[in-house]
Parts: sequence; C-alpha cells; structure tokens
Amino acid sequence: MNSPSLRQLDIFAQMVAAGGVTRCAANMGLSIEQVLQDLASLEMRLGYRLFEDLDGATRLTPAGRKTAQAMTLLTQDTPAPIEAPIEEVLPPDAEPETPPVPAVIPVAAPPPIVLEGTARQVITLAAPAPVFGQIQDGLTAFEAANEDIAITLDLHVHTAGDAASALANGRADIAYFYALEEPTDFGSRYGWSEQLNLYAGSDHALARADSVSRDDLALTPMLALETRSGMRDIIEAALAKGRFRNMMPLLESDNMFEIIAALREGAGCFAAFGPLARDIGRMSGVQRLALDMPLPSIEIRQAIAPRSTAKPAVEALAEFLFL
Repeated sequence: MNSPSLRQLDIFAQMVAAGGVTRCAANMGLSIEQVLQDLASLEMRLGYRLFEDLDGATRLTPAGRKTAQAMTLLTQDTPAPIEAPIEEVLPPDAEPETPPVPAVIPVAAPPPIVLEGTARQVITLAAPAPVFGQIQDGLTAFEAANEDIAITLDLHVHTAGDAASALANGRADIAYFYALEEPTDFGSRYGWSEQLNLYAGSDHALARADSVSRDDLALTPMLALETRSGMRDIIEAALAKGRFRNMMPLLESDNMFEIIAALREGAGCFAAFGPLARDIGRMSGVQRLALDMPLPSIEIRQAIAPRSTAKPAVEALAEFLFL
C-alpha cells in the first residue's frame, strides 16, 4: 500500500468489516490515531463524512453507505467486479460474520428489489465523489419519494471523456463531470461552477503579499494530488488555460494531512476547488493567495444517456437534481 489513496481506502474497507476504530486499528497493526487521520484525510478528499460516532457505535452515514456500495479504488480506470453489497457497520463489540474486506471495496449495482410484485427500477448515476457529496441530499430525497426506484453510483467519472464513455457504454444513465467549457461532441448542460484557488502556508511570502502574479508562482514549488487522480487532471488543465507554467510538483500525495503539513512548513502552493478548497480554507496556518488574475473556474456539467427516453424516471431525476 505505497499510495496513500490505497491505504485510506483499505482502512475504509476494514472499518466496514471491523465495525469500530479500535478493532480496525488492531486488525491492521496501526494506531487508532493513524486510522482516524487517514479516515479524516479520505473524507476531506471526498468532500463528505463516511462514518458517524467513531467514538461509540460506529456506523456508516447515508453517504458512506452509498459509497461503500459504489466505490472501488478511485485511482483505477476500470471498476472492479463485485460479489455482494457491503452491509452496514457492526457494533464495536460484535464479531464480524465475514472475512476482512480487501483493499478494493467490492461493489456493484444491487439486485433489483421487488415491491408489491413490481421490479424496482435502477438508475445509475456517475459522478466524481465530491460532486456526489454535493447532490447526495437530492438523491436521498428522490429515492424516498419514489420507492420503486433505486439509485446506484459510479464514482469513476471525472472528465467529459469519462462521462461520454460511461453513457455510451451503458454504465450510467446520468453523468456529472468536470469541464472548463461545454463539450462539442455530446450534449450536456451547465450545473454550477467552482472557483479554483491557490493556497500556501500563512507564513509563506506569497501568503503575505497583497497581490501574486504568474511570475511569482513560476518560481514557487507546487504540491499536487497523485497523478492517478481525476481531480488533478482538471486542475492541471485549468492552470494551463490560465497560462501558469507548471513545474514538476515537489510533493504528490492524496493524503491531505501530508499536503496541509507541507503547506504549513512553507514547502509551496497547492491548487484546489470545490469541497476540498472549502475544507483547506478553514485550516489554521493555511492562506488563500491573492492572485492578480482569477484562475479559470471549473464547471460541473450534467449529461443524460441517449437511451433515457426509454426511462422517464431518468429525466425526472435529472430535472429534480436541478431544482
């Protein structure tokens, strides 16, 4: 588990199997503090909480349950096949009835549930995990109001290319994706924009400057997410569009606490948007840079599979999420 991403996802999987922090830490040979920090780092990167009451009867949040049913390694291009849905976390004092969950969380769309003799219609929504975090309340409300519909997730889509492939290949009915402009090769609609910002440690010279230019940043090391991250791809595209000269990153990590520690030590700058930028902006010892020019905003766009006309519920959900 050389990659922090793999370590964090492995801990998430083992937490689901173990049902509590103490048992998870013991099973993995880690300290409780290490487990808690990696879970917090993963939640920051995803943009939402996975567990409730980590000090007591640990249980998955609704978003955590959906994630456990939908998430394989975020760093993989192709979802892994799954054997069965993951059950809710056991109480801390209960013995798990299943062996420890592997680092790749096995998930797939749950089998249709029969309600009063009618097969439950399944809608698959593909989106980056942080976008799912922002629309999860709408998804929950739609499911609650439509008991004959089940919504499953694909968290591998990040770019327009990912979305086009998922929709064309039948892996998704609705897709949300990151873009800098409207794609020309398939239809989509604008959802909202998220501002890309740059951050540095509060004691960094650029953090104290009234205005920071491209030339200033060209001489400053960058910190970045790992290369396999879909979020990093759109960040680099936005920086390139903004005519920033990107140097080889001084640090590449998906462990957000490692990034934050490096920022506080003055190691360089870090670019972020969306829920991740929100959480970093709340951290002590970190400052958003006052750029003399705005960075390009990152659009979140929605697209629907062409076959959606055969599924009225798909168009209904797509519209509902825009209310």
